[in-house]
Amino acid sequence: MKKADIGMIGLAVMGENLAMNMESKGFTVAVYNRTTEKVDAFLNGRAAGKNFIGAHSLEELVDSLEKPRRIFMMVKAGKAVDDLIESLIPHLEEGDILIDGGNSHFPDTARRTAYVESKGLLYIGTGVSGGEEGALKGPSMMPGGSPAAWPYVKPIFQSICAKVEDGSPCCDWVGENGAGHFVKMVHNGIEYGDMQLICEAYQLMRDGLGLTCEEMHEVFSEWNKTELDSYLVEITADILRHKEEDGSFTVDRILDRAGQKGTGKWTSISALDEGIPLTLISEAVFARCLSAQKDERVKSAAQYNRSIPPFEGDRKAFVECIRKALYASKIISYAQGYALMRAAANTYGWNLNYGGIALMWRGGCIIRSVFLGKIKEAFDKDPALDNLLNDSYFASVMQDLIPAWREVVAYAVKAGIPMPAFSSALSYFDGYTCASLPANLLQAQRDYFGAHTYERVDAPRGQMFHTNWTGHGGNTASSSYNV
Repeated sequence: MKKADIGMIGLAVMGENLAMNMESKGFTVAVYNRTTEKVDAFLNGRAAGKNFIGAHSLEELVDSLEKPRRIFMMVKAGKAVDDLIESLIPHLEEGDILIDGGNSHFPDTARRTAYVESKGLLYIGTGVSGGEEGALKGPSMMPGGSPAAWPYVKPIFQSICAKVEDGSPCCDWVGENGAGHFVKMVHNGIEYGDMQLICEAYQLMRDGLGLTCEEMHEVFSEWNKTELDSYLVEITADILRHKEEDGSFTVDRILDRAGQKGTGKWTSISALDEGIPLTLISEAVFARCLSAQKDERVKSAAQYNRSIPPFEGDRKAFVECIRKALYASKIISYAQGYALMRAAANTYGWNLNYGGIALMWRGGCIIRSVFLGKIKEAFDKDPALDNLLNDSYFASVMQDLIPAWREVVAYAVKAGIPMPAFSSALSYFDGYTCASLPANLLQAQRDYFGAHTYERVDAPRGQMFHTNWTGHGGNTASSSYNV
């Protein structure tokens, strides 16, 4: 009996669609699900007549695979992955490869890589982005883990992933241990930011300009022909024109209470750990948290009874200002995300290819956009680029966008329309491009109450000083430290 090229554990929507994708590219796929009825239903349904091998136990799955065995796990992140690894190890042989395609936290992937390698096996933690449709037609994939495993899975991964215009695959090796899942985590954080920015543009047009859903559909459709050409802008245009049977717009029927699975939160926590100001993405996470407080917001709205004054300017001109503000803020979001990846690469010893990551995100994934091509060009030109804002192309673009961006944020503040992502992005830009921040006073405060010392502008960097501010505090200083 012919053996399978790869095994798939987990036949929920992503696992099932990835298996269908693999089979459509000429690979034989063995499938297993803890609820074995799902295996039978799949084999008798979508998979009927195709190159699939069904398994009703892990042992049966392992026996059905070519060596070295490649087993793709699509189960819920967390304890389920650890339990599955423990169940599989007794059935495997040296050199076999376990692949986690879920949204696992990167420290878990680093730990699992070391553990599985200690058993003589190989491990890959791969980010998979693109949702249900991407899994079936071509996702973006971000694999990391045991480098020795990559040659064995590369033909499959690069066959099933999305391709850009020149045929380049949106999948390449990211790095050791948890690097793949870290990059996927940052991708998801940027996704949070992109979605929040689009929602703020929508609220400005809806509540500030009084545009209808049909009018906003037209706006987003036009924006998708500009530098904002992206999957998220495209689907926003589609959402805004969708109607109920009674002719009302579906989006108006949806409760304004957002959910989240945690990857955005992980991104913000990692940024705090690395000391990187990931302000926009963190605000996007907090915006979802605030949305969840629906009952409190309704109560508070009645308490303060605020109203948004009618817009009195040129609506068409202001819509263009919103587009520019959205583009400028988007650049900030990616600049911050890339700064976080650079810091983490230094911490964990990863050799990340930043232009290559932009290419991986260029197609198949949720944040795919034309804009990512410009990011790839920036890092191809200067692989050591410290921040996208210092690239000549983006610096030139930002100069054009800044006046409109300021106008939009100022209008929102005056009108009382919440713009946490737009405004935090602008604050970051103003801070990052400011040569003299008030942290000199902050350091003086720290030294005053805690003798934490400070550096001086008239002394070499790294030389620390302490002042006896009160005249009776003494000259003993605390050691200097950063958390």
